[in-house]
Amino acid sequence: MLDSNRLDGRTALITGAGGAIGSATVRLLVARGARVAAVDRDEHALERLLADEARSDKIVGFCGDVADEASVRGFVAAAASALGGISFFFNNAGIEGAVHPITEYPLDEFRRVLDVNVTGVFLGLKHVIPVMLTGGGGAIVNTSSTAGLTGTPGVAAYNASKHAVVGLTRSAAAEWAARGIRINAVSPGPIDSRMMASLEDGFAPGGGAGVRAQLMARIPAARYGSAEEVAALVAFLASEDARFIVGSVMTVDGGLTGH
Repeated sequence: MLDSNRLDGRTALITGAGGAIGSATVRLLVARGARVAAVDRDEHALERLLADEARSDKIVGFCGDVADEASVRGFVAAAASALGGISFFFNNAGIEGAVHPITEYPLDEFRRVLDVNVTGVFLGLKHVIPVMLTGGGGAIVNTSSTAGLTGTPGVAAYNASKHAVVGLTRSAAAEWAARGIRINAVSPGPIDSRMMASLEDGFAPGGGAGVRAQLMARIPAARYGSAEEVAALVAFLASEDARFIVGSVMTVDGGLTGH
């Protein structure tokens, strides 16, 4: 019988590793036996993560910018060298962007969100897939969002970017499944994190608590999710238990999009 609780022998690359979901996933994968290369462009967030895991010999860290191809090429090569290959890739880095109606959304900010959330996911796929092919295959999970399945006023850039991640996931899954690379996406709903606090304040400056209460009232589970709950799904998709799951977009949202 397969056992998804262990990931011994797996080598994982995780971008956005300094954020809530990224760091929770790093910790879970390491606890389950994987060796992990953690990447973040925020040097201080990466240092905090590495300090927390200082007693582990299963994690290495690299600063990198997912929106810059030279940087992606560099940290993918460095991770593959340090780990002896990449068998799992959590293509997770992303930003929320500002909150504005479309008619007032600054073009440079719109492009910045798409550059990180869409170009960054594309570049990760472009440079990790060849490494996986040399190792005989692997699994990839891209981070979308329930914002990639619905529409929300004020966050057109974020919505558009996360819809694009769904499209990239399905296209890449169709291209590479026959070569032994499984590609799926996770779509978290509201997660208790810095990003959600930022969005709450963006929707109602100084009144984020009220926004949170309104959002919770729409979630059948009546609460925000935790980063650890997203990490648990990511770890499952990294495992052999998920070997026939390809091109799926799985929500972790307390029922928000299911009613």
